[in-house]
Amino acid sequence: MLIRRAVAEAIAAGTVRVQYRRWSKRRVKVGTWIHTPAGVIVVDAITEVDPATLTDDDARAAGETSVAQLRKGFRGGDGDPVWRIEVSFGGEDPRIALREEDDLTDDELAALRAKVDAMDARAETPWAWATLELIRDHPAVLSADLGARLGLERDVFKPRVRRLKALGLTESLRIGYRLSPRGERVVDASGRTGRQPYR
Repeated sequence: MLIRRAVAEAIAAGTVRVQYRRWSKRRVKVGTWIHTPAGVIVVDAITEVDPATLTDDDARAAGETSVAQLRKGFRGGDGDPVWRIEVSFGGEDPRIALREEDDLTDDELAALRAKVDAMDARAETPWAWATLELIRDHPAVLSADLGARLGLERDVFKPRVRRLKALGLTESLRIGYRLSPRGERVVDASGRTGRQPYR
């Protein structure tokens, strides 16, 4: 579930407490954490609503100017259900602090390397270490261009980077990514220092 920066900031400030989405089925559940530029947004409740009953007041409560503007942002088919999602601010994104933690013990380094190894072991084609090396070698490059170097579509590449970000190994830039201090330490400790022959 994507939330625009301005709306996320309003949720963080407490002035917006609800969102509406049109999905064929629920895509979030109560307790889901959504990472946004403003911090973590928490899903507190989700219920199906009749879109015909939505008003301008409902739209303004969701951070939109009118119900017409709210409906304009709906995705999916016209017959798909509309969901009312109650949200609250869960605090600063914990990955921000995590990615600065590079003073790691040998055991902590080994545990992180094992997690990256496991991502590769579960995949038909290993990708995790290759992605970290690619970001190290090509910071601030469009995600679509990075994905193409690995033969991946953007919609496949970006969720994979998010899995690495959850470990505190990467951070997003205005364009593209870079390794965090924690990520640099983990990649350096892996011995993977040579540049790879990407496409």
